[in-house]
Amino acid sequence: MKSPAKLLRTGIFGTVLVALCCFTPVLVVLLGTIGLAALAGYLDYVLLPVLAFFIGLTLFALWRRRHASSDSGNSANE
Repeated sequence: MKSPAKLLRTGIFGTVLVALCCFTPVLVVLLGTIGLAALAGYLDYVLLPVLAFFIGLTLFALWRRRHASSDSGNSANE
């Protein structure tokens, strides 16, 4: 399984990228440039669940990192 640091990096990068696409017209402008502006109305159906996924991935990576550091501290005491 991936290391907590790699998961955290992926989660943060994905969250920032999707948040940028959600809250700014970046995707709308790009879709308009390539002639797919009609799809802009459906972006919320895709972007909001993806944003929730990446936020969850970030929280999971933070949880794993915390438990990995506490487990290594416990094994040092034994």
